[in-house]
Amino acid sequence: MLSRMCIARSAFTVTHTLKTPVPKQFVPRNYIVRNYARESRSRVASRTQPTIWEKLMAPAGPNAFSLGKGALAGASAVGLVALCYYGSGVKPGTLQEAHLWPQYVKDRIKATYGYIAGSLVITAGSAVAVFRTPALLNLVARNGWMSIIMTLGLMIGSGMVVRGMDYQPGFGAKQLAWIVHTGIMGAVIAPICFLGGPVLMRAAWYTAGVVGGLSTIAICAPSGEFLNMRAPLAMGLGAVFAASLAGMFLPPTSALGAGLYSLSLYGGLIVFSGFLLYDTQAIIKRAEVHPAYGFQRYDPINSAISVYLDVLNIFMRIAMILSGAGGNKRK
Repeated sequence: MLSRMCIARSAFTVTHTLKTPVPKQFVPRNYIVRNYARESRSRVASRTQPTIWEKLMAPAGPNAFSLGKGALAGASAVGLVALCYYGSGVKPGTLQEAHLWPQYVKDRIKATYGYIAGSLVITAGSAVAVFRTPALLNLVARNGWMSIIMTLGLMIGSGMVVRGMDYQPGFGAKQLAWIVHTGIMGAVIAPICFLGGPVLMRAAWYTAGVVGGLSTIAICAPSGEFLNMRAPLAMGLGAVFAASLAGMFLPPTSALGAGLYSLSLYGGLIVFSGFLLYDTQAIIKRAEVHPAYGFQRYDPINSAISVYLDVLNIFMRIAMILSGAGGNKRK
């Protein structure tokens, strides 16, 4: 509008100030130059491309989780091939060497998996109890920073207390700290019960299948086959943690937020599956190597906590995927 007013004003001034008659079709020279320059600017402005940040913050497309799904499918295929390969007995695995174990090694492994099963039972019971108590559920379901910091502090602090105590057979201080730690973990994941019983039951069965298959691979593989995976698994865990932390500050509907959530969900499932292979063989190795009459007793609780956390993280991610949070909502 301002450009049109300026052009009209300049034409009005020329027509009324010249003494000689001016034809009606008279057009000043500068009008053409100005209009040409103005047209080129408008064309340049209309061809402006969105910035990289605008593309990242744009709404997520329908294929936002395709990369994560593809990575999970590839990892599943690798797991099936490994199960067939090691299960065929091409290489002598830990299972073939089990008959050579002394009785104390078998007792250690049995005690470790007993604590793993007990941890899962206590966690499930704690989650159901907190979910049915509105006051406690309101406390753990808050999304404020203070609630998040307190939750992380309780989980990490109780875990450090359990790992730092000496193990004694029977029921003692370490066993009590272990019960408190697993109870806190159950209280923290209690909001997952909002997904509903059918979804959680399916997730539990799928988790049992995944854990059983991966444990079979670890047992059938040669001793120490997966113990060299600690460094890459730690790097993957760092990437998953960074994605989870960054996703807290980004809207999940944006392209960047959906990509980070996909990395945290599907990438975390792959990483913790790898940790399950590593921790399973680490339990067997630790039970074999630890002295039978050493100064410090073999600690089945510390060995059980690693596998327990792997199973818990796998279950939570499978439950989220089945609920549709991983881009699997039926249309």
